[in-house]
Amino acid sequence: MSQNQRICPDQPPRWAQQLLKRITAPHLREEIQGDMDELFQMRGQRYGYAKARLLYVVDLLLLLHPRLWRRQAAPQVKARYSKFTDVPKSFLHPDMIRSYLTIAFRNLVKNKSYSAINIGGLAVGMAVAMLIGLWITDEVSANKHYKNYETLYQVKMNQTFDGRRGTQDAIPFPLGDELKAKYPDFKATAMCDWGSNRSLVVGNQKFLKDGHYIGQDAIDMFSLQVLNGDKNPLKEPYSIVLTDETAQALFGDKDPIGKTVRMDNTVDLKVTAVVAKQPENAGLQFDYLVPWHLQAAQRADYIKRAEANWADNSYQVFVQLKDGITPEKTNAKIKDIVLSHLNDEVTQKSTKPEVFIYPMSKWRLYSEFSEGKNTGGFIKYVRLFGIFGLFILVIACINFMNLSTARSEKRAKEVGVRKAIGSGREQLIGQFLSESLLIALMALVLALGLVFIVLPYFNTLTEKQLVLQIGNPVFWGILLIFTLFTGLLAGSYPALYLSSFNPVKILKGGVHVGKNASLPRKILVVIQFTFSIVLMIGTIIIYQQIQHGKNRPVGFNNKGLISVNSSHDLIKHFEPLRAELLASGMVSSICKTNSPPTQIWSSNNGWEWKGSTPNDKSVGFKTIATSYDYTKTIGIKLKEGRDFSRDFSTDSIGVLLNEAAVKRMGLKHPVGELVKWNGSDRIVVGVLPDIMMESPYRAVSPLTVIFEKDWVGTISVRINPNVASSEAIKRITPIFDKYNPGFPFDYKFADTEYTKKFNYEELIGNLSAIVSLLAIFISCLGLFGLASFMAEQRTKEIGIRKVLGASVTNLWGLLSRDFVQLVIVSCLIASPIAWYAMNQWLESYTYKITIGIGVFLVVLILALAITLLTISYQAIKAALLNPVKSLKSE
Repeated sequence: MSQNQRICPDQPPRWAQQLLKRITAPHLREEIQGDMDELFQMRGQRYGYAKARLLYVVDLLLLLHPRLWRRQAAPQVKARYSKFTDVPKSFLHPDMIRSYLTIAFRNLVKNKSYSAINIGGLAVGMAVAMLIGLWITDEVSANKHYKNYETLYQVKMNQTFDGRRGTQDAIPFPLGDELKAKYPDFKATAMCDWGSNRSLVVGNQKFLKDGHYIGQDAIDMFSLQVLNGDKNPLKEPYSIVLTDETAQALFGDKDPIGKTVRMDNTVDLKVTAVVAKQPENAGLQFDYLVPWHLQAAQRADYIKRAEANWADNSYQVFVQLKDGITPEKTNAKIKDIVLSHLNDEVTQKSTKPEVFIYPMSKWRLYSEFSEGKNTGGFIKYVRLFGIFGLFILVIACINFMNLSTARSEKRAKEVGVRKAIGSGREQLIGQFLSESLLIALMALVLALGLVFIVLPYFNTLTEKQLVLQIGNPVFWGILLIFTLFTGLLAGSYPALYLSSFNPVKILKGGVHVGKNASLPRKILVVIQFTFSIVLMIGTIIIYQQIQHGKNRPVGFNNKGLISVNSSHDLIKHFEPLRAELLASGMVSSICKTNSPPTQIWSSNNGWEWKGSTPNDKSVGFKTIATSYDYTKTIGIKLKEGRDFSRDFSTDSIGVLLNEAAVKRMGLKHPVGELVKWNGSDRIVVGVLPDIMMESPYRAVSPLTVIFEKDWVGTISVRINPNVASSEAIKRITPIFDKYNPGFPFDYKFADTEYTKKFNYEELIGNLSAIVSLLAIFISCLGLFGLASFMAEQRTKEIGIRKVLGASVTNLWGLLSRDFVQLVIVSCLIASPIAWYAMNQWLESYTYKITIGIGVFLVVLILALAITLLTISYQAIKAALLNPVKSLKSE
């Protein structure tokens, strides 16, 4: 065509023709240009060429669509991947999903070692997260099985003692009746004692079971499931309610209703109902219940005095609010109820008792108070292990991300071909996410197997009875959501990363990732090891704190010391019991007290001393009541003075003070000083060291040990140190049975009971250690995979270096250096985080360690050692490879 022809008015605009030629795919160009030219000529003849030229431009604009731009794949490529071009374009179409899963499975089989690392790491992470999830669910669901969960409350009271505001569950005896009679806000109230082990005898069978004296409204309030018997079983004073487990132990398969049970060898009770045993996380735990008003029949004089005593805080009260009543309004009404009944004006002003109700929803996890305000409680551990579980899951997902992106070059050509034949980015993302979901599903199967195997040991560790609710559809729904979340979290970054590759560059010569491309991978490794190192530091500090408490001086000898629950028969025959035990040669000393050697069950104010003020009467002193041989039996070495002695008749008004009490009273020479308790004179006969009978992590409370023969809760027995404990127990059992025929011989070793004081801390420490080890294990799995890939990637470089004279040590250092640097960076980031978090945790302890730099240095050395051990196998294997073979393979 000549120049004259091209500028003729009967031709389309030249620029439009050139643009059409450029944007149209070669295999469509001839057909589209022909159609456009034919249409132009027809319009020119009909409407004129000026209008035809304008319409040509409009048609061109309408044809600006990606369908015209997409180039056709080469014949051999198209033939090989034709199955992909025939499938529907939607990446959620069933055919596409089936194709994704098929290719995903083939990739897993092709790369067995990397697949094993990914599936194994995710499975461990998911198993740990599932176990922690079961534990957390058990904690947060506590008491939710009660129908009245939203309206049940416990009555508490704030009081000020020695300038500090304290919160207590202990309530005066008359408060329950007062609330029930004068406050219409309450639908029901139930008084309750603190529970105790009591003897239940049926025929020749004797069992020691734990139960409560409790008000008759408790059955409906706590929605206890009555399996058999009366629906209101506590209305009769001489009745007893058994759990199904206790009924089975006492009566076997026989119907227990109407049968008689003898309690404490003093009273016969009729079984009126059998109720279902409470779940382990229930707030009210018991083997039996007896009516509250049975106490009036058993201890009429004591109950009569207690009914008028608003200063004796020794009981619990549970209440149920009526529907529509808010606790805030009720608290405003009842806050001064105790204060208004106190006769002592000094006590009123100094203690300022304030009553309030506390919801059941907070009983288990929010039980700690400071200065009258709730400061949390066990919820901090629930949150802590929730974070631990998330850490483990994130660490496992990071493994998947790192290995997937590190091996991106292996799949670059696949991405390029898919894009060239028409796959959109959404389809590629769907492909890679389907692979991660397939891995997550495989990991789920393996994780469930691990949980089944480990769960019994986990239950032993946590002292729970957790189960996988396989038959519950909700369980599988949660598990499916959890798996989808894990799969999407693990596969999101690799999917977005791999789908972003440029197809032209890939098909020209592959994708070559540089240093910038590896930066996200390094960041993920740093995050992964930061989590792991924080857990390592936290675990070491927890164990240091536990050991710090264990190393604290106890102040008494708890070895070879046992405590036995007292009873009416034992107290009645205490002197002949004592004489026979000593005569047996199995026992070196025996005494009776109001609490066991490792606990203090009573606290009292009303003490006066030389120089004290009226306000000092509100100072609370821990109280142990005993008689003779107390310090000898418990194994306490007195600081000053002596123990109570049968040689001194005045010791009937004697008192022993510990060092904390002497300090609080400001007594310079305490022995022989006259003090008063509730107006009665007491003479200080000795000073005890600050014995550790309460928490080993708290300051020792001021303690008074008073001489009271009849205030007895337990009998303490010191076994002869020259006799084996097992032999001594065997020999003294018949003696106790002789004087206590209605009770089984039940004893506890003081050293074992003292060890239980560390249970919570040891639980946290053990769980932290396990989670920390698993975090390191999962991190090292990923590190092993990355080291293997990097060694494979640098095969040619290693071969050249070996030819040029590099030693195995040089090559090992070369391959290890990057990983070591990342671990050091992780330690630098993790250390301040761990220091802050653990300092916050230690704030709840009075007696605590100071975090030293040594912990962080030890963890750094451990982390580096673990890292080097993990990657050394791959590094040395690559360094020992024959350079001729490695260069040939390239």
